[in-house]
Amino acid sequence: MVACMTSCGSKDTGKKEWDKSVTVQVGPNPETLDPALNSAVDGGNMLITLFETLLIIDKDNNVQPGQAEKYTVSDDGLTWTFTMRDGLKWSDGTELNAKDYEYTFKRIVDTNVAAPYALTVAGMIEGYLDARGNPDADGKPTTTPDPNLLNVKASDDGKTLTIKLAYPCSYFDKIVSFGTTSPVQKATVEANGDAWATKPETYICNGPFMISEWTPSERIVCKKNPNYKGGWDSSKIVADTLTFLLLEDSSASYAAYTSGTAQMIKDVPTEEIPTLKEQRKDEFYIDTILGTYYISLNLSKAPFDNVNVRKALSLAIDREYVASTIMQGTYTAAYNYVGPNIIDSEGMFFDNAKKANNGNTYISADHEANLAAAKQALADAGYPNGEGFPTVEYLYNTADNHKKIGEALQNMWQTELGVTVNLNNQDWNVFLQNRKDGNFQIARNGWIADYNDPCSFLDMWYTDGGNNDAQYSNPDYDAAIDAAKATSDPEERMKAFHEAEDILIGQDSVLAPIYFYTQPYMLNPDIDGMYY
Repeated sequence: MVACMTSCGSKDTGKKEWDKSVTVQVGPNPETLDPALNSAVDGGNMLITLFETLLIIDKDNNVQPGQAEKYTVSDDGLTWTFTMRDGLKWSDGTELNAKDYEYTFKRIVDTNVAAPYALTVAGMIEGYLDARGNPDADGKPTTTPDPNLLNVKASDDGKTLTIKLAYPCSYFDKIVSFGTTSPVQKATVEANGDAWATKPETYICNGPFMISEWTPSERIVCKKNPNYKGGWDSSKIVADTLTFLLLEDSSASYAAYTSGTAQMIKDVPTEEIPTLKEQRKDEFYIDTILGTYYISLNLSKAPFDNVNVRKALSLAIDREYVASTIMQGTYTAAYNYVGPNIIDSEGMFFDNAKKANNGNTYISADHEANLAAAKQALADAGYPNGEGFPTVEYLYNTADNHKKIGEALQNMWQTELGVTVNLNNQDWNVFLQNRKDGNFQIARNGWIADYNDPCSFLDMWYTDGGNNDAQYSNPDYDAAIDAAKATSDPEERMKAFHEAEDILIGQDSVLAPIYFYTQPYMLNPDIDGMYY
């Protein structure tokens, strides 16, 4: 999801108190605003206003020049050379150049940093495995890790950045547009350690806005960055102040909007949606985004190491009820993992996955048939009618919608399978850390594509991947992902990705998709130039 808030202002300039000061609600207190460490949507939405990557994605999802004014790709697709704009500066006024990007990429692959997206954004770069210490099957280094072995090199004058790939990557332009690759200032990071990204005075950035005030769990206030130069038209950045309201409760968020405290919110109470659709069409939006809401099952913990247990829990979910009733029809029930609108070599990935499966999704839309299959799978796992199945826990972060879904799942599993589930809600940051560390049995989860390609959904489940919350490992799956990344043939590449999804969902039932995301949000109709 992208929230561009760099071109905003009232259509009735001079008539509104907030002409030069706009307040938006994008989510809870961020887990981190270090670009290398962030893996959450709310953090990502803030980062794109505070930083700018080599290339950027515009509102029409097209790649445009960012801090790099142009780039070239060698005929063999392996060498990418970026030419930086002249006169680039950090928010503190010091010079920014290609050397900062070299440092950034090498920091991302530094094993001491533990960036969750390291494999995603740098796995295709020559020297990646050497930089990571050539890890063995258990993820342990077999050589000394050395980030300097990553083949990313700035010219002596800092004008160009050259990145040599190990194999052609047709979407690498989108990789260098992704927030994880936002540049960070070496002097600031080394002087302050992880704390550099926790307070305004050390938060040096290069985007249209910079942080001026930070009140944890309340708000982050940003002011226009006077030193910004890049891909966005500075003349259209008319807001002097941009405030991120740190709210996750949808009722509190809606109250902030209706009172005029916030001009844009992304969380609205589900019970308000029918009324908003009918009566506030000029300010309530539901946009298509590329994402899936699902539950993670921790495969490192019994009984979830049993594939039949995982199948039973997934098949017992009434997805249509969740999407249509709980979520008021805002979302679409998901019976596959990779959803609609993700491109394939020809057509759409979702459509082609169904064609390859005799026109069927991986999980049937026939809920009654699914229930029968779920009960059989649980019996096959050794727990007929739930007998002997241990009481388990479902972890979710504090938010009305997640609570309602958790309660529905709890009831479905108890009623249909005889499985008792306790609910445990945690604040966002605590929840994220526990899920990332594998401190859960079942956890609510969701994924928004970082770019329009099935790789964005599938490579995260690679063994020891930074976002592999399920602790999943299957050599056949890894081989399919490797094959997809190693070929320059679009058809062969997508064939390998389809094989990977077959293994992930069709064979191993690693996760249970529930619905495909859309993005409901409210935007004051007097505001122009803002979008999710």
